[in-house]
Amino acid sequence: MATFLYRLGRGAFRRRGLVALLWVAILVGIGGASSVAPAAPEDSFSMPGTESQKAFDLLAERFPGQASDGATARVVVKAPEGVKLTDGAGKAHVDGLLKDLADNPQVKEVANPFEANAVSKDGSTAYASVSYKVNAQELTDEAREALTKSTDEARSDGYAIETGGDAVQAEPEMGGTAELIGMGVALVVLVLTFGSLVAAGMPLLSAIIGVGIGVSGIAALGSALGLSATTGTLATMIGLAVAIDYALFIIARYRAEIAEGRSYEDAAGRAVGTAGSAVVFAGLTVIVALSGLAVVNIPILTKMGLAAAATVAVAVLIALTLTPALLAFAGKKALSRKDRKALKTGTEPKNAGKTKLGTRWAHFVLRRPVTVLVTAVLGLGVIALPATSLELGLPDEGSAAPDSTQRKAYDILSDSFGAGFNGPLSVVVDAKGVADPKAAAEEVGKKITDQGGAAAVIPAVFNKAGDTATMTVVPKTGPSDPATETLVRDLRDLAGDMKAETGATVLVTGMTAMTIDFSQTLNDALLPYLGIIVGLAVILLMLVFRSILVPLKAALGFLLSVMAALGSLVAVFQWGWLADVFGVDQPGPIMSMMPIFMIGVVFGLAMDYEVFLVTRMREAYVHGASPAEAITKGFTLGGRVVAAAAVIMISVFSGFILENDDMVKTMGFGLAIAVLFDAFVVRMAIVPAVLALLGHKAWWLPKWLNRILPNVDVEGEKLHKELGDTPAPAQEQREPEPAGV
Repeated sequence: MATFLYRLGRGAFRRRGLVALLWVAILVGIGGASSVAPAAPEDSFSMPGTESQKAFDLLAERFPGQASDGATARVVVKAPEGVKLTDGAGKAHVDGLLKDLADNPQVKEVANPFEANAVSKDGSTAYASVSYKVNAQELTDEAREALTKSTDEARSDGYAIETGGDAVQAEPEMGGTAELIGMGVALVVLVLTFGSLVAAGMPLLSAIIGVGIGVSGIAALGSALGLSATTGTLATMIGLAVAIDYALFIIARYRAEIAEGRSYEDAAGRAVGTAGSAVVFAGLTVIVALSGLAVVNIPILTKMGLAAAATVAVAVLIALTLTPALLAFAGKKALSRKDRKALKTGTEPKNAGKTKLGTRWAHFVLRRPVTVLVTAVLGLGVIALPATSLELGLPDEGSAAPDSTQRKAYDILSDSFGAGFNGPLSVVVDAKGVADPKAAAEEVGKKITDQGGAAAVIPAVFNKAGDTATMTVVPKTGPSDPATETLVRDLRDLAGDMKAETGATVLVTGMTAMTIDFSQTLNDALLPYLGIIVGLAVILLMLVFRSILVPLKAALGFLLSVMAALGSLVAVFQWGWLADVFGVDQPGPIMSMMPIFMIGVVFGLAMDYEVFLVTRMREAYVHGASPAEAITKGFTLGGRVVAAAAVIMISVFSGFILENDDMVKTMGFGLAIAVLFDAFVVRMAIVPAVLALLGHKAWWLPKWLNRILPNVDVEGEKLHKELGDTPAPAQEQREPEPAGV
């Protein structure tokens, strides 16, 4: 592989104009396609195989035309103390509001609360459901403003008017603030790392083109493949970080080759042949981890993972081709001023003999490996402790900011109609083929009432064919209360008895039930997903490092960092620690998809740093260095670059904490803190400490396994031989086998 990539890098260097033109043409072409493509759809949470989804599918089949994807708003009216909305003045106030709402743009229908049994028993509270002709994404600013104006004008004489529903929730503002912050910090770090503005700009340019192609492709295919705006945001987040890092590693290796006296073209080829090999395998681990989300069998997660994986693949291709082309355009300007001066005068740079920070850190770890290892493991273990209290859920209006109209509407309805009013369950009775469907539905309703966990059971409503009914069950407890989950499970257990007694099939659905199913599906998929991605990644790392213990150590280190990251998520977003610092309006359960998605992304990124840092050590080891010397050389040559790459990635992810979308905010924080732990604690402390304790055993591979594993030559041994460099000693001749193996 190293030989092929060497030739690819030299070819891209020589034909820089053609390569650059080709990538710009791809960007323009895909960008043009995205500009004329239909708008991306909204996020949807379909879950094939779950009871909730089966019930939704049955309703769509048996109640054709009744399912509407139009936006809705629920306008809640709370009367002043001592006033009843059913009396003259109160009713007149509500009627005036209803008339005003009906005259607003894009409104299809306004349900009268006095006719829809939507008034509390004490007459103090009522709610009106407003249905729109278009979905929330197509709702105009004029319609949203009209809704706000109507409710604002009705807030008079002590009447509290609050509104919930998707018509109120304006689309998250993704104005590019996060990307600009990440790019700005990345530029500063790159300038400090390279000492050259030209060299610093190349990774950013590569990232802009790569992410532009990836995100434009998602937008172009959004309508056809159901890729939402959130999918594009997450692809941007991950693609931007890895694209900068991949270009950074190749440019750093190019400058190192120049310092050793190579020609510019040869240095570009060698950089792509060696660091580029690490980029390929690092990218493959990220792609495997993201693509593996498909095993969860939740379409939104699968689409997010595959879209982000495609963006990472583009980043790898750009790093291998566009980066050497940009180096050719830059020439000597890719070097720092002091390096250019040293090359011109034939002298070493002034600080050439100075011991680097990475070298000093490696020496420190080699002197105290046990202390470093124990301190790092215990520290991450303590930070991970809050993860034992992890609570999962999906965000609803009850988790909105306390001062938002959605949250106020939610709280008023809970106080006036009961805690379970905001999380009703929908029970579907499939009585097709049953002799007396109405009697069967009545029996189901009676059994549900006898369960004890329901505050109210609204009588069944049948479809035109008379073979399917729906009834609404209002729990006594709120949507996120464990008692509500118990009620859902009890009703589903009851369905078996109902089938035997009445012949009807009973299914429980609704957003509360779907949230429960969503969390359960993710929990069930977690271990198989971990097994698949860890197994495939260990195999890839075995190919790279020709070792068994190094890949296993990499996987165990990842588990430490991801558990610490989950602990931090719980502390900030669930418990509310430092909530004001991170802009968390309302602490609450962590989004159900967060742990498994974060595991996939962080595993891929963690393996990035493992590959980049340990490949340098492996390269030194196969060329004759002792285990301790290999660790030192790895940090001397790669420590600073890996640290810079980690800071850039943390900055990119941290920028997304400023977004208004809760999912993006949580994802940005989780990924940033996970990279911080993995890069600076696991890879910089635990990895060298473990390698120091293992010594030669770290690089041991059984001879039979060594024979059957293909040699991908990531460290460039074959390339060095082909180019006439000093051949490396045969590894097998100097590696003792571990005792007892």
